[in-house]
Amino acid sequence: MDPFPEYGLAEPFIPSRFNWSPGMRVAGVDEVGRGPLVGAVVTAAVILDPEQPIVGLADSKKLTEKKRLLLEEEIKSKALCWALGRAEPAEIDQLNILHATMLAMQRAVQALSLDAHAVLVDGNRVPALPCPAEAVVKGDGRVPAISAASILAKVARDREMALLHQQYPQYGFDRHKGYPTKVHLAALNEHGALAEHRRSFGPVSAAIAQGKLF
Repeated sequence: MDPFPEYGLAEPFIPSRFNWSPGMRVAGVDEVGRGPLVGAVVTAAVILDPEQPIVGLADSKKLTEKKRLLLEEEIKSKALCWALGRAEPAEIDQLNILHATMLAMQRAVQALSLDAHAVLVDGNRVPALPCPAEAVVKGDGRVPAISAASILAKVARDREMALLHQQYPQYGFDRHKGYPTKVHLAALNEHGALAEHRRSFGPVSAAIAQGKLF
């Protein structure tokens, strides 16, 4: 059965790892920030309220910043519960980005105020969890709860990059959000690596090897 019948999806995702029934709390989980050279990888877990469907949920990358902010507020007010998780740059360097992302997802699910009966995760991998979990490729555009999680994670991480930009405006974090754009790579080369940079990522380790530290 469709875990989100209240959304009337034309092509609902039907889980194969668990049998959904009314009353089951299904959390959607997504991450933002696997590719950047700087900052944490941020995750979110959301259990939507079937009595309060939210119009306009979609992959956060396909929404304008204004729309994401409006939906963030609505998700936080209408969801049964939501939580953020994260893995810091030092953890990413120690574990690698994949394992750090799985850890951040575990933390988001564990932080939910209500236990999830099942979890749907965007992508093709799932972390170890105490309940059934299933990966959904392109789930942020297919599963409402994952869409909601992608929006919360995106808004949270973008805010962190805005704050980092205030501290280090010469790096342009407000524009590229830490991704390895030409602007970011040029700033890294000119100003050096920050404490917030991920030292295990190639361009950062190369800058450090050349003695380029902020």
